[in-house]
Amino acid sequence: MIGNHTIKAWLIAARPWSFPASSMPVVASATYLYWLEANPDWLMALWVLVTIVIFHAAGNTWSDYNDFKKGVDRADTIGGTSITSGEFDRNEIKGFSFLLLGTGAVSGLIMAYVAGLPILYIGLAGFVLTILYPWLKYRALGDIDIFLTYSLLPLLGTSYALTGAIHWEVCWLALPIGLITVGILHVNNMRDVKHDKRAEIVTFAMKAGAQKSAIIYSFELLFPFVAVVVCTIYGIFPAVSFMALAALKIAWENSSRVLLSLGEGTEKLIGLDEKSAQLQLVFSLLLSISFIIAGFLRNNPIF
Repeated sequence: MIGNHTIKAWLIAARPWSFPASSMPVVASATYLYWLEANPDWLMALWVLVTIVIFHAAGNTWSDYNDFKKGVDRADTIGGTSITSGEFDRNEIKGFSFLLLGTGAVSGLIMAYVAGLPILYIGLAGFVLTILYPWLKYRALGDIDIFLTYSLLPLLGTSYALTGAIHWEVCWLALPIGLITVGILHVNNMRDVKHDKRAEIVTFAMKAGAQKSAIIYSFELLFPFVAVVVCTIYGIFPAVSFMALAALKIAWENSSRVLLSLGEGTEKLIGLDEKSAQLQLVFSLLLSISFIIAGFLRNNPIF
């Protein structure tokens, strides 16, 4: 027990189902660096992974606090129920968010001291984007924030932390991994359009409209597979990376549900944010495993 709540309750409040969005860029970039023969530091990879997940949990709770304060999340909304359900007071979630932010910041500062100053700059950018996310989300800029915070920045930061240099090749992972993560947010905002309008905020999904949003979401989930095929054909990824296409079934099912929602209502979208996070987990793990397999076979040709 911590306060009036169990550890499990605090963990659920941080929305762990969404953690593939932050953890997979680290895992994918570390394994890609291994295939590139950049000799990544695996202990540092674990440190980076834990730190970014802490920041992600801080961002989730910070968003929930601000959504409740702004009137976006109320008793009848689906997402962010830690406060609206009455389980937590909004100041408890605010305090939890600050604790997580502080913990992540301390970890990041120590990492910058150990690994080098560029980690400080990249980490500071991620910190600022995490704090500004609610403000940007209310102005239809949340999708850009998420792409930077959970794709480009962690890929570059992981590269430097694990090798002492930025390997720009990791940016090939930015679109396939980043688009799926943005899709998690986008379908969540599609589901919540009615409630967001009531709170007088504007999300990208609202600006795009239902039909265009459905097409955009489908693109965000399906284009990553095109990117993998192209990168594999041109030798940017190893040949075995075709195994990531096994996740296409999940992406297709999610995309089909969104397209069906155009005629059957937003109820079809409930749970698709979590299913999109599951797609991120499966897709990125398969891609990461392909890098490990290719690197191992290169280093052990006898097999």
